[in-house]
Amino acid sequence: MRLATIEVNQEETLAVVTEKGVVLVKAINDKQGTSYPVELLQLLQSGQLDDLQSWYDAGGKQAIEQGTFAFVDDYKVKPLYRHPSKIWGIGLNYVEHAADLSEKAPNTEPASFMKPDTTIIGIGDTIKIPVQSERTTAEAELGVIIGKKCKNVEEDDAEHYVAGYTTIIDMTAEDILQKNPRYLTRSKSFDTFFSFGPEFVTKDEVDDVLNLEVSTIINGKLHRKNTVDHMTFTPFNLVSFHSKVMTLLPGDIISTGTPGAVPIQDGDEVECRIDGFASLKNKCIDLKTTRQEGANHGLTIT
Repeated sequence: MRLATIEVNQEETLAVVTEKGVVLVKAINDKQGTSYPVELLQLLQSGQLDDLQSWYDAGGKQAIEQGTFAFVDDYKVKPLYRHPSKIWGIGLNYVEHAADLSEKAPNTEPASFMKPDTTIIGIGDTIKIPVQSERTTAEAELGVIIGKKCKNVEEDDAEHYVAGYTTIIDMTAEDILQKNPRYLTRSKSFDTFFSFGPEFVTKDEVDDVLNLEVSTIINGKLHRKNTVDHMTFTPFNLVSFHSKVMTLLPGDIISTGTPGAVPIQDGDEVECRIDGFASLKNKCIDLKTTRQEGANHGLTIT
């Protein structure tokens, strides 16, 4: 099953996505007499994702594709949700990416960091390169979304706590980070520095997560790609490791690392492609350029 958060009549709401069309969860509730939450984070937190999945597998998908529910035609895709309790990012999880930065890849424990929810944007939103940075990079990544409260789980059991996956573009003010590794949080935390969606893909849709190919695309051209099995720390290892640090909650996100980071400039379009997933694209603007253009026209840009 695939879910998306869409804006209809200026309201964000949850929808089921099929090859035939998009149907609001609210419409399913109205026709079926169910009460599934119409916000993805609430659906995960309520524990009702499995119930919706069971309905979908038992005939719901067929009913949707046969036109039992009205398809939504006029909508805009938004971020999957905006306020997870935690966003974990993983640095240098592909050995090849570490070599790009002349860094040694961590090989005993993952190099993880956290990001605030104010970084969140979605497909079609604009990545804003901050005035404080002369070199900002974008990184395509596979996102793991937690579905159940998770504490001290072993790697072999971690999959049971995963609800599904999504595409992510993570940003880094790389020049700030290179000044001092202690600046990692700041370099990762500017507004618009975390794009995710457009679809949440339940884990049953993925035959083998380790075989997924993740690609960083810039202006339509491949920058770097790699498969998940080339990660130093697999998605389930990351779930287990971080559950032993702190309790993971439904809706928490682990961004598992990139095969390659690409410098972005004003006017660029960056994209995350993952096998079988809807692609995630964002345009970029450089606030330094915008500020200079405003100054040239006698405007004050904030």
